[in-house]
Amino acid sequence: MTAKPKKPTDWRKRFDKAKPPKTLVLHTDFAGIKMGTTMYIGSPGTIANYISAIPLGEVRSIERMRNELARKNAAQATCPVTTAIYLKVVAEVALAELSEGKATTEVVPFWRVIEPGSKIAKKLSCDSQVIEHYRVLERADPA
Repeated sequence: MTAKPKKPTDWRKRFDKAKPPKTLVLHTDFAGIKMGTTMYIGSPGTIANYISAIPLGEVRSIERMRNELARKNAAQATCPVTTAIYLKVVAEVALAELSEGKATTEVVPFWRVIEPGSKIAKKLSCDSQVIEHYRVLERADPA
């Protein structure tokens, strides 16, 4: 019996169908976050909005993004697991839009948060040199 070929992921559909953001209190330790902590669980939209607000040519660490999202949403932490998943969704949507001919100014600039060579970068459908390329372009942009 042969395995059924895996259908390609529809990243736009995953973006659009994600659950709304919420804040909850952890009843057990989770992903390095202690029980009793208020944890924010974002959405692809909240991740995209955060990244889009980063000024041209600047970068943020994923940890800083998580801390700022937590603070903005009256939580002590942001879920590292869903953040990584949603960051990949946002990046894959942007990559698809770039391949369809959209300009870098018309897509979410995921390269401002995803480090070339990082675990998340290695899971993307592009080479990590693509991320470095967009970072270099932004640093060179006089705008």
